[in-house]
Order: sequence, then structure tokens, then C-alpha cells
Amino acid sequence: MPAAPTRSGRTAAAPGAVSAHRIDLLLLAVAVSGISFSAPLIAATAAPALAIAFWRNAMGAGALAPLALLRHRSELRGMGRRELLLSAAAGALLALHFGLWLPSLRLTSVASSIALVTTTPIWTTVVLRLRGHRPAPLVWAGTAVAFLGVLVLTGVDLSLSPSALAGDALALGGGMAAAGYVLIGSAVRRTVTTTAYSSVCYTTTAALLLVVCLVSGSALTGYSGETWLKLGLLTVCAQLLGHTLINRVVRGLGPSVTSTAILLETPGAALIAAVWLGQTPPLAGCAALLVILAGLALVIRGDRERVP
Repeated sequence: MPAAPTRSGRTAAAPGAVSAHRIDLLLLAVAVSGISFSAPLIAATAAPALAIAFWRNAMGAGALAPLALLRHRSELRGMGRRELLLSAAAGALLALHFGLWLPSLRLTSVASSIALVTTTPIWTTVVLRLRGHRPAPLVWAGTAVAFLGVLVLTGVDLSLSPSALAGDALALGGGMAAAGYVLIGSAVRRTVTTTAYSSVCYTTTAALLLVVCLVSGSALTGYSGETWLKLGLLTVCAQLLGHTLINRVVRGLGPSVTSTAILLETPGAALIAAVWLGQTPPLAGCAALLVILAGLALVIRGDRERVP
């Protein structure tokens, strides 16, 4: 039986759809909590940044492999050329995201790098508009408010030195690559399960980052047991609970809501670093968290009322 129209003229969502939406939001909260461990764990891990990016993706692909081969083997074999190419493209964009953003931290300030790499929801909304979608005004407003929250936390740190400008450009490119990763993932997930998609995506990312590490001379082995333990924790928290759950919910929530929610990683990482690493949290942390949440709420509301 179709859902009955409301007084406003819009069709009311079916109870099952509402329940699924709430579950997706809950899983998204878990995902954001997972990726919030990324920066503190990377800061505490004694290994090259690109090597860390390689191992988290390689270990993530390895962890999903038994499930993919035992329960999704037929789906992997039956994936069409388009699905395989898009999944691999998403993995390439994820590798590009890591490959651009991590080096930017050595060239520009951390504040500028974070602010520019978190422009992901802006690019996501722009690309959706260029593709013919019409994001509701609340989506545009919520994206701007959420990004303002990141600026409240990181501050504005402008520098015109050649090194800083190069770092800023790399971070901005990393944000664009992340937008492509989310958008392609939302398209593939319409017909491919989370496990199958994530397996192909992470394998591609790990393979490309392996090449980058070998070319750049980043050490891939010789770490202490503590470093390997932290790499394992990073894989579980940021990769499996973080990125994999993001791949899970992007189908139902859409790329605008998902990419905007990822902005919560910034205040989340600051709070985790304060508790775990003893770093003094910025005074603007709580204010930034509230601003980002307010922006996310606007995006969620606007996305549910988007113009078809």
C-alpha cells in the first residue's frame, strides 16, 4: 500500500523507510567516531604517513577478504564491467585523497590543511548540481554552516609562501578527491553490497599506495610491535568501522549528508587527542561541534525535502 500524502502535499515516508533512515544515521555516527581516531592514531604511530595509509587499506581489504570470498563470491564474479571499473575508480580517488592530503601536512599549517581538505561536502554539492540534481537551499546552507564550524575550530591561517601554497593546493585536491570517492560510492552501492564494493575499493587503494610507497622510499616494514598494534587499531577503527560503514550508509543517506557528517571528524579527533594524547583541546572545540551538528541537521532536512 503506498504511503498517504501529508497535509503539505508530500508523501509521508513508510514506517520501514523511517526505521532504515534512523539505523543509517546511527551507523553514520559510529562511522564518524571510527574515523575520528584516524588523526590521533596516525600522530602516535611511528611509521611514514603514506605507509600508514597503505597498511590500513591493505589490512582492511585482508579483513574483508574471507567474508567476500565465502559469502559474496558469486556477487564478485557477477559484478559487471561498469561496477568493477567504478569501484576501482573510487579506490583510486581514495588513494589520491591520502596521497595528496598527507604530504600537505608537511608543507602548510595543520589548520590550513584540515580546513581545505574538509571542503569535501562543498565539492559534493557542486558536482551534484552540475550533474543535473537540484540540492535544496537548506543543503547549501547546511554545508556552509558545517564548514564554518570547521573554520571555528581550525582558525584561518593564511600564508603566501611557495611551500604553504603548494601544501594548500594539495589539501584542496585531497578534499576534491574525497568528494569523488563518496559520489562514486553512492552510485555503485545502488547495485553492489558494501562488502563487495569495499573489497574492490580497498584493494585498489592499497595497490596504488604500495606503488607510491615503493617509489618514494617509504619504509613498509621494520616497525616495533607497538607500531603494528596501532596500525591494527587504525584499521579496525578508521577503516572497518569508519570507511566501511560510510560505504554502507551512503546508499540510503546520499552523498550530501554523508560527506557533511564527515566534518565531525575534526572536533572528534580533537577530543580524542585531548583524552588519549593529553593534548589541550581548543576552546572553540565545543562551539565548533555544535555548529557542525547544526549544519548537518540542515543538510539532512534539506536532503529529505530535496527537489527531484
